[in-house]
Amino acid sequence: MWGLARVAWNLRQARRFSSVISGPYIVQKRGTDILHDPWFNKDTAFPLTERDRLGLRGLLPPRVISFERQYDRFMDSYRSLENNTRNEHPNVVSLAKWRILNRLHDRNETLYYRVLIDNIKDFAPVIYTPTVGLVCQNYGGLFRRPRGMYFSAKDKGEMKSMIYNWPSKQVDLIVLTDGSRILGLGDLGVQGIGIPIGKLDMYVAAAGINPQRILPVMLDVGTNNPKLLEDNLYLGLRQPRLEGDEYLSIVDEFMEAAFSRWPKAVVQFEDFQMKWAFETLQRYRKRFCMFNDDVQGTAGVALAGLLGAVRAQGRPLDDFLHQKIVVVGAGSAGLGVLSTAKHAVLRMLRNCKNVTAHNQFWLLDKNGLVTKDRADLDPAAAPFARGSGPGEVEGLSEGASLLEVVKKVKPHVLLGLSGVGGIFDEQVLKAMRESDSPRPAIFAMSNPTMNAECTAADAFKYAGENIVFASGSPFDDVEFGNGQVGHVNQANNMYLFPGIGLGALLSGARIISDGMLQAAAGCLASYITDDEIERGIIFPSISSIRHITTHVGAAVVQAAVAEELAEGHGDMSSKELADLSKEETVDYVAKNMWYPVYSPLVHEK
Repeated sequence: MWGLARVAWNLRQARRFSSVISGPYIVQKRGTDILHDPWFNKDTAFPLTERDRLGLRGLLPPRVISFERQYDRFMDSYRSLENNTRNEHPNVVSLAKWRILNRLHDRNETLYYRVLIDNIKDFAPVIYTPTVGLVCQNYGGLFRRPRGMYFSAKDKGEMKSMIYNWPSKQVDLIVLTDGSRILGLGDLGVQGIGIPIGKLDMYVAAAGINPQRILPVMLDVGTNNPKLLEDNLYLGLRQPRLEGDEYLSIVDEFMEAAFSRWPKAVVQFEDFQMKWAFETLQRYRKRFCMFNDDVQGTAGVALAGLLGAVRAQGRPLDDFLHQKIVVVGAGSAGLGVLSTAKHAVLRMLRNCKNVTAHNQFWLLDKNGLVTKDRADLDPAAAPFARGSGPGEVEGLSEGASLLEVVKKVKPHVLLGLSGVGGIFDEQVLKAMRESDSPRPAIFAMSNPTMNAECTAADAFKYAGENIVFASGSPFDDVEFGNGQVGHVNQANNMYLFPGIGLGALLSGARIISDGMLQAAAGCLASYITDDEIERGIIFPSISSIRHITTHVGAAVVQAAVAEELAEGHGDMSSKELADLSKEETVDYVAKNMWYPVYSPLVHEK
């Protein structure tokens, strides 16, 4: 249903957007100030008339080079870098690729986003997962110029005035972190700013958010990482993290400051440690248009994958009610997945007669299987703790190991969000061969790559060639000796968070509801064709990310309208949004996606 439509849509959009010239832009700058501004700089592409208008005659070589030729020249440089670093350590190669893209970003944003959009499959792993983790670890040494804003514990009482230091009059998307749990790398303090920067680049590339209207934010409340506190290159506050009310007062002040200036902005919380991820989500979700990507975005992507796994078994979607799912990792992502999956089960139960509800989830943390016998049971994990009675597996008790659980439960799905690399070892993977499913699913979703619960090669080698495999970080497909291929699905939040943010923005939603998030996950789950499902493909190619985001964004808009949360956006009122058909909503979303072209510049005298 989607395959040919995707290709046709991509061709139409490419032709449509390449012919669009926005602007002109009115600028107050002239001469070298223009050349030093990455938003307005066109390098050697300034036409002669514009050079005269902007005082650029003599400041550039005389030949005018077109946008297309600049694009080709950069791609030639990038491919040359790839060829020259083939024998280097993977981390050296990754950082070299990040640097060449970052230098372009610093110099010419329009060209940067064009090459990013057109080569998203190759460049997403460089500007986003997994390279962004490496960048954050080395941020002090890589820092060259500031990007985004930093609000620290030292700024208490000043944030409502500080927010006006940001030069853009309008901000649509803010990605916010406190650096306390960066991917699976832990507390990286202020160095975590790389995550909001990378996420917002994905918003621009995937959702067409105007890059002049995005804001990466670091809330620096200190760090508990002793290595950073002793590092002479560390750029953040050298103090332990604030806790309790002191911590919350900083987040409160930032949220009030941001929404006082930009009341229609959407805020995405990113990489907060578990206790603050859940606390801030509950604290703000009914007051502001915000969501937590680790809790809600990961959960939506995982749910789409779980439903895809049911389809891959040749079963109807309501068979999800009978799936046995083992989840390893009781942090914000793991509990978010379980909560979302449980809500999906309850929705299905309402539509199914004569089906009895039961606990189909087995949750493990660092201490093993979570049961109601645990002395210090986390309230957030309590709804998923195993008890006694129907549905329980004999011989499994509090703290049972992962291998014990897999052997006795024989799960249909083994899902990892533990942050512990290699925890799905050879024995665990071999035990999945005894799954009660004819086609078991293994999701190794932790990031970055070194924290993945297993590699794709090991999963297919030990669990069998017939599995469905998904990972958070990219792995190459696995070739079998018989000429068949084990497909690697990247179960990455990039499939959902751009569409959630875009849909919330274009609907003018007051808040982001569970219904809007479930609509996004449902749209993604239905995106894959039956033929792709049969081949073990449960997530689409990242090459189609703009098409995916357009449809996910439209689903979010329609859900916001249906729940009467939409207040309209720009010239489109909530009533006009409500009158749009599904196809018209998709077209509305597509028309509001920014695309990089050089706009004429006019100096304001």
